[in-house]
Amino acid sequence: MKIKLLFSVVTHEANKYYSRDGDKDDEYKMVLVIRNDLKMGKGKIAAQCAHAALANYKSARKYPKLLAAWEDCGQKKIAVKVDNVEELKSISKKAKAAGLISHIIQDAGHTQVAAGSQTVCGIGPGPGELIDKVTGHLKLL
Repeated sequence: MKIKLLFSVVTHEANKYYSRDGDKDDEYKMVLVIRNDLKMGKGKIAAQCAHAALANYKSARKYPKLLAAWEDCGQKKIAVKVDNVEELKSISKKAKAAGLISHIIQDAGHTQVAAGSQTVCGIGPGPGELIDKVTGHLKLL
């Protein structure tokens, strides 16, 4: 199955990185990629990021070593921005191709944005070195 293959890559990478002691390359993190063009309010952004973080966490629970590594790094989360839905989808596709956990959140449309709007992409938790290859060029929110 394609999803299992992606997660097996994550698990392999997690085991590889997790086995090191005290190396700066051990940094694990989650990146939340937010669409800036939707002009969501702060509360809406916070809610959408929470949805993404929870979705990614639920996927990561299958990999205890991955979660332990992320927890040991303080469960780091970083918010960055993209200009449109095409960029959001491209980032998610690149993350999955790199073997990282990635979920795009679609809004229900009850408040600020239209139903079905893709608002946030959660990437990780995973090795910072891998995540940076996908999101390192993006600006902080």
